[in-house]
Amino acid sequence: MNTRKARRTVVTGIGVVAPNGTNTEAFWKRTHEGMSVLDRVTREGCEHLPLRVAGEVRGFEPAGLIEERYLVQTDKFTHFAMAAADIALEDARLGRADYEASPFDVGVVTAAGSGGGEFGQRELQRLWGQGSTYVGPYQSIAWFYAASTGQISIRGGFKGPCAVVASDEAGGLDALAHAARSIRGGTAAVVVGAAEAPLAPYSVVCQLGYDDLSTEEDPGRAYRPFTSDARGFVPAEGGAMLVVEEERSALRRGAKVRAELAGHAATFTGAGRWEESREGLAQAIIGALREADCAPEEIDVVFADALGVPAADRAEVLALADALGAHGSRVPVTAPKTGIGRAYCGAPVLDVAAAVLSMENALIPPTPNVFEVCHDIDVVTGSARPAELRTALVLSRGLMGSNSAMVLRRVTDPRT
Repeated sequence: MNTRKARRTVVTGIGVVAPNGTNTEAFWKRTHEGMSVLDRVTREGCEHLPLRVAGEVRGFEPAGLIEERYLVQTDKFTHFAMAAADIALEDARLGRADYEASPFDVGVVTAAGSGGGEFGQRELQRLWGQGSTYVGPYQSIAWFYAASTGQISIRGGFKGPCAVVASDEAGGLDALAHAARSIRGGTAAVVVGAAEAPLAPYSVVCQLGYDDLSTEEDPGRAYRPFTSDARGFVPAEGGAMLVVEEERSALRRGAKVRAELAGHAATFTGAGRWEESREGLAQAIIGALREADCAPEEIDVVFADALGVPAADRAEVLALADALGAHGSRVPVTAPKTGIGRAYCGAPVLDVAAAVLSMENALIPPTPNVFEVCHDIDVVTGSARPAELRTALVLSRGLMGSNSAMVLRRVTDPRT
């Protein structure tokens, strides 16, 4: 028997903490409305730095959401992840009563690129300014990219397979694929996703080494992929967490099945080699289609990586043509991240959340701030486009050379 087909991985819960909304409903409303929330960076200590525009999460108060004992030992990126996980678990109606007798049936997988920069900077400043005795004991764990997986697991009592994926920005999709493999291996459910907090001064200085970072001062012009005005990407904080489950297990407990993680593939082509990413991304798309048993013409919408670097944008368009044939220039393409920024590992998970919501609502969200496209590609701009969506393709590339593609399929609940 084909194990992959026998144990399908489905999404049952979505939790979002993003610049355009600190819950899933607000995120979707502003996403399908095409609202851009990119603005000038307001973080203390960043005033003199060349990065002028970013996607900041505002109005997020972790003290009202997360217990004090976890707050003191974690960074903002973990606060985002824990809050999003709570939303996803509530959305999936997966409570302690569902797994208390079998906690080893639920795992946790996250991806992270920046880690706990804000926490680390605060403790290092204490070290430099006051001495080693003023450095808190949690410095050793709060900055670590594995912190979110560990803290979500401990806080929730999840004792199943846990992992951290470190594969650059594409790690967001790779984490979902890792969770799907755990499901195929026998795990009942996985809390999975990514959240980032890369806007502390220390973190921003690290990012200034990226030639692809946009230093444009006008928020409306800072992030415009697929246009002749493309000048790099705008970073963002936040992300999304999902609850994914084995389909039959989810149905038995009465969960709402929202979409299937149908196929995934990943490749590597090297840092900054955007021309070479054409072949790498195309091979990832072909591999994801193969695993999903999906023909190219079955793809109804593409959520693009949309780096905003001319060479990278061109490579992505050509990769779609290579992998999808003539359908590559006809299929609707969107990049909602141009309105909120690129949250590194969190960015593709936010795209997956948006793709599931798009399929549910038969609506393709637009690409904010993008107007005149200079490539042979059907980018959805201006306003949302109504469409019957059965299958979505989500793409992601990392600045260090990772390429990842995931096929999502709408699932018709057999109980309806």
